Amino acid sequence: MNVLAKDRQFYQKVMQIAVPIMIQNFLGQFLNMVDTIMVGRLGETEIAAVGIANQYFFFFHMVLIGICSGCGIFIAQYWGKRDTVNIKRILGLGLSSVTAIAVLFIAVGISKPKMIIALFNQEPLILKLGSQYLQIILIAYLFSAITFMYQSALRSIGNTVLPMFLSVLGLICNVVLNYALIFGNLGLPALGVQGAAIATVIARIVETVALILAVYLGKEVIAASIKEMLDFTFSYIKDVYKTVMPVVLNDICWGLASIVYVAVYGRMGSQAVAAVQIGNTINNLFMIVIFGLSAAASVMIGNSIGAGQEELSLEYARKSISLSLFAGITLGAALAISSPFIIKLFNVSAEVAYSTQIILYIMAAVLVVRMVCIILITGVLRGGGDARQALIIEGFTMWFIGVPLTLLGAFVFRLPIHFVYALTMVEEMVKCILAAARVRSGRWIKDVTQSVRS
Repeated sequence: MNVLAKDRQFYQKVMQIAVPIMIQNFLGQFLNMVDTIMVGRLGETEIAAVGIANQYFFFFHMVLIGICSGCGIFIAQYWGKRDTVNIKRILGLGLSSVTAIAVLFIAVGISKPKMIIALFNQEPLILKLGSQYLQIILIAYLFSAITFMYQSALRSIGNTVLPMFLSVLGLICNVVLNYALIFGNLGLPALGVQGAAIATVIARIVETVALILAVYLGKEVIAASIKEMLDFTFSYIKDVYKTVMPVVLNDICWGLASIVYVAVYGRMGSQAVAAVQIGNTINNLFMIVIFGLSAAASVMIGNSIGAGQEELSLEYARKSISLSLFAGITLGAALAISSPFIIKLFNVSAEVAYSTQIILYIMAAVLVVRMVCIILITGVLRGGGDARQALIIEGFTMWFIGVPLTLLGAFVFRLPIHFVYALTMVEEMVKCILAAARVRSGRWIKDVTQSVRS
């Protein structure tokens, strides 16, 4: 009975944290798919142009996720100790960091838009459309940065409902404006891919303003004053970044490897880019469960370590891994069965549809491996404060296995896009084995707050 009570308590905690994140991610990915379908009505070139332009945001997003996740490790552990003073300091340090990064990316994007697009594809029309989209969407970067940090802080203290509602508000705003500005509906001009960019900028502004108002009017734990957020010293920054930097480097390594993949696909032609873009859009709908479970594992493990309950952390890790196995098998089967019907929603050629279908079958086959990897690395290792080992595992598998195999498949063996994509999945399998070995060792539990000088 005691075991059953513990299990019930575990699943209740997981659902409280994970379900709002799953709902938020599902609606986000679903509406992103609608967004892709809308742009797809303009043609395959437009899909490729927007997809390539968004690779710059993807890299920016990886840096943001790294900073926010790294700060989230501290916030989760400080919340376990109920240390609100340091939670506000970490929030301030995180906001300062992501704002500086956003300004840097905006400056580079404004000055070199065509050069950025040309890294992935040099077709004249894609260069033109992609750079037009990029120059507008850059405005959203600063607002995205602020939103990400506040959302990460709220999730780390267990509040996932507020970010969910406000993210949904922004997403709905985005889709409505896409409908109006891409095609010229609701009395607004038809602006094509530029309309999609403008819609995203407005939606991000709305979401950021609404989130900040909700935090301060609702007097949330993270409703800190400027003085409270900037109450840190250089030694404090140095101590915190000993843990944050490996997380940032981890996500940068992952982001750069993903960009290399996209650059390879871009060199293979716009049809290859479109096939992978559509495949990822559909696949991401099936990944929302693991992102929710991973976030829940990270928060719960971080909270328990902060509270000095290491045995509970080990228990949370074991049960989270079991959940990821079940989710991966179930959702992999669902993806394989439903993908032929979902592809029909996209207005693409028979060649693109064929390649996309094979890519989705590959994704379905390895979904369980990818889900276990995410739990092991972002849920257990990061949540436990073992960010350095997570960096080593991901960096090695991406750059010494995934990237070389992809380059060989595309440029030496000249394989079709679906076979090239399949080679990238070898990385996931090796990564899963290495991460599982680290978790099994038990050396990943680290109270990172003990090394910080206040």
